[in-house]
Amino acid sequence: MRAGQGAARAPVLQFTNCRILRGGALLREDLWVRGGRILDPEKLFFEERLVADEQRDCGGRILAPGFIDVQINGGFGVDFSQATEDVGSGVALVARRILSHGVTSFCPTLVTSPPEVYHKVLPQIPVTSGGPHGAGVLGLHLEGPFISREKRGAHPEAHLRSFEANAFHDVLATYGPLDNVRIVTLAPELGRSHEVIRELTARGICVSLGHSVADLRAAEAAVQSGATFITHLFNAMLPFHHRDPGIVGLLTSDQLPPGRGIFYGMIADGTHTNPAALRIAHRAHPQGLVLVTDAIPALGLGNGRHTLGQQEVEVDGLTAYVAGERHDLVAHSPSEPGLCSQGTTTLSGSIAPMDVCVRHFLQATGCSVESALEAASLHPAQLLGLEKCKGTLDFGADADFVVLDDSLHVRATYISGELVWQAEEARQ
Repeated sequence: MRAGQGAARAPVLQFTNCRILRGGALLREDLWVRGGRILDPEKLFFEERLVADEQRDCGGRILAPGFIDVQINGGFGVDFSQATEDVGSGVALVARRILSHGVTSFCPTLVTSPPEVYHKVLPQIPVTSGGPHGAGVLGLHLEGPFISREKRGAHPEAHLRSFEANAFHDVLATYGPLDNVRIVTLAPELGRSHEVIRELTARGICVSLGHSVADLRAAEAAVQSGATFITHLFNAMLPFHHRDPGIVGLLTSDQLPPGRGIFYGMIADGTHTNPAALRIAHRAHPQGLVLVTDAIPALGLGNGRHTLGQQEVEVDGLTAYVAGERHDLVAHSPSEPGLCSQGTTTLSGSIAPMDVCVRHFLQATGCSVESALEAASLHPAQLLGLEKCKGTLDFGADADFVVLDDSLHVRATYISGELVWQAEEARQ
């Protein structure tokens, strides 16, 4: 019997006739998978002397790492910020439905809520591995309530909070235990924010800067304290100014700690950010760009009224805004196409799936296909420190990947090497 041929040996799958995204390039190579991990075929051949148990012809399509969405508020009628009795089943529904978007793991995101909501919701959303049941949960993203009133956007003002004398105690009192929390968005100009940033970072939690009126100096100080992410760049922050570029200036700052880059989220839905702004950000700091959907419960539904946390949201075509509330300044962006300049509507998240954002980003920036795909996979994995197992098709990584046609439409989604979703025509 040859090495590894015992009865319990996991089968070896060989995906052929494909272009694999690896090392920033699309390579015409086969992908080998066993036991949910990507194999080095040379070791398989020369050390184990094995061949594939099954071959699957990909028809010349692209195999890219599964998409990772680090900011998604819900979808398909499920609101992660609603303290229902079955939050877990709602998260499971979204996890299952976003497989068709190529998303293999995500961070359920809660918008600003009262403490009792966090205390009820957080314990119901454990970190989970992905599979046929749906995309994996990497941990929660808590966006607020420690944010700026001036740039609160769709976050209800009544529930915003600041840090008091015992700042981190305020955090724990608001959220409860942080065991399953992966990202916290806060405004760095709030008093005592830096001790909170240091404490969160020490616990392995990513701190993101957002919904803020911070100037560049305050933003740089926050990064020096441990912050590594910017929540939806350009949206809900001071606009760029040549004498003080604000948080946006972090993309080219020379005051960041040595070896520490900054990552930033972009909502490339065609509404939140003008294509020119997408191009500016990408050309200034392409390695840090992370595509996020910022999807709301109305994702996958039609026009009408839906919820987002403690507020109602009105969906009209491709735009979602706070129902019945109008402001002189847009919360997420100061000048959105199709919206009037007086009494502008307050944007409240997106209704574009991740695969749509990838395609729009590619078209808007003129970047390479490889760059567009890495912005939705490798970069969010690097942000979360998961690049050894997620966001890559390197040997030893988790076999979470998406099969795409040349126009970057999702044809199939795999998690741990197992087919978890397939386009209808592919099943026939």
